[in-house]
Amino acid sequence: MRIFACQINPVVGDLTYNLKKIVEKIREAKKKGAHVIFFPELALCGYPPEDLLFFPHFIQQMEGCLDTIAAETKGVFVVVGFVRANNKKIGKPLFNSAAVFIDGACVGFKDKTLLPTYTVFDESRYFEPGEKQKVWEFCQKKIGIVICEDVWQYSGRVGYTRYHRDPLKEIEKHQPDLLLNLSASPYYFQKKEVRLDVFSKAAKFLQAPMIVCNQVGANDQLVFDGYSLSINAKGELVQLAKGFEEDTLVVDTDQKSLTCLCTSDPIQDLYQALKLGVKDYFAKQGFTKACFGLSGGIDSALTACIAVDALGKENVIAFCMPSRYSSLSSLEDSVQLADRLGIERKDIPIDGLFQHFLDLLSGQFLGRAPDTTEENVQARIRGMILMALSNKFGYIVLSTGNKSEIAMGYTTLYGDMAGGLDVIGDVSKTMVYKLARWINRKEEIIPRSILEKAPSAELSYNQKDQDTLPPYDQLDIVLGEYVEEHMSAESIAKKHRLDLEMVKDLIRRIHRSEYKRRQGPPSICVTKRAFTKGRVLPIVQRWVY
Repeated sequence: MRIFACQINPVVGDLTYNLKKIVEKIREAKKKGAHVIFFPELALCGYPPEDLLFFPHFIQQMEGCLDTIAAETKGVFVVVGFVRANNKKIGKPLFNSAAVFIDGACVGFKDKTLLPTYTVFDESRYFEPGEKQKVWEFCQKKIGIVICEDVWQYSGRVGYTRYHRDPLKEIEKHQPDLLLNLSASPYYFQKKEVRLDVFSKAAKFLQAPMIVCNQVGANDQLVFDGYSLSINAKGELVQLAKGFEEDTLVVDTDQKSLTCLCTSDPIQDLYQALKLGVKDYFAKQGFTKACFGLSGGIDSALTACIAVDALGKENVIAFCMPSRYSSLSSLEDSVQLADRLGIERKDIPIDGLFQHFLDLLSGQFLGRAPDTTEENVQARIRGMILMALSNKFGYIVLSTGNKSEIAMGYTTLYGDMAGGLDVIGDVSKTMVYKLARWINRKEEIIPRSILEKAPSAELSYNQKDQDTLPPYDQLDIVLGEYVEEHMSAESIAKKHRLDLEMVKDLIRRIHRSEYKRRQGPPSICVTKRAFTKGRVLPIVQRWVY
């Protein structure tokens, strides 16, 4: 039996586009001798559709696509993820479902049983849990179908939620010969290895091979990395689809397959996730050109490299906006980087505007010494210029703040936080340097001087980040353990031998900056807990202050 797992990149809400892609893949697979063809979770509408699901006509249009798909399934077994109405008068009005087609007819549905409501997921907001586990007979094989989270409970990897049911244990009594998993499992750093462990344990438990079809592509802030996979009944990896691009995993159950290793560079995967996040954010909205402020620092350099790789150098415009505090070396580094990337660079000095603001406010500030207020004026001038250019020419402004700075509030509202997308807003400073060195692995693209000089916002004379922040290697440890793992200050300090008062101070600063993060641009999620997606904390609170 030849099985085709069609790892596609759907556009959320574009039913016509997604339906066309599904039909094309079915036809292509049939020509290549497929018996079983299946697609990712919610492939018909794209994942996650969020509150589009509250529009009844959206659901009706989706259900209306099933007849078109059925007509393409003569002689084959096809499974497509979609949303269907719950016609019962109790529970949520919808199911996260998979439609099953055999030989030209829709023969039934498999509704998702476990509905994640943690981190980036909020499925219980929309869906009613599925009641039954089912198998379908085709080609003298019993085929079981599960949807993404249905498999995670057994592995013990779910974490926050402990479900009352385990779909794997429920489906065991049916003794399936093969299990298909439709997934929309978003990327985070080294997620592929976690996913492999989950599905390996599932296959071993059922003593049946499992094939996983995972969505690929970026939708808003979430990136789906693909890497669909095939696992044998012993829990060993047999095949792995490509990451971060569309692919078709073809599995022939009549042929003996060798096992393979799940190997890749996690830094390369992280870079590919950021690149895909930018590419799809633009393409799926119909935008092509990006602009950003090129400062000569490491953050804007990394942002520039990702943008060029995602959009093409002809679609990226860098604006250098020096003030009296901008160092000559930063200006030279900016020119060198832009030349190496082949991007257009324009200079818009801001010192005249800055002085005008100082003069304008001098009467109001009389008797008060200069402080961060004057520093932030410069950042806000730059933000205003970039947004004006965006408004006039249709650019999307890329913000260049990293996760470490955003955590500490070491950013300026309506200044460097202005923009349509923060490319590295979920990337810590230490990881920024690792990515930059990965970019330079074969040739020096980012000037060495950018990697070697001390980070600085250059908003006052001889300013350095470390004047107001602890070393980034310490800050990022606290950031990861507190934000991503929810460890206490005492536990962090003990585990990493850090000063307890420093850890407590950093945690307080993380909470004090919550109001800023609420007003910032979306960022591409690449860690288990990003600030701008799936992490919901009150601005006004007195537990940590």
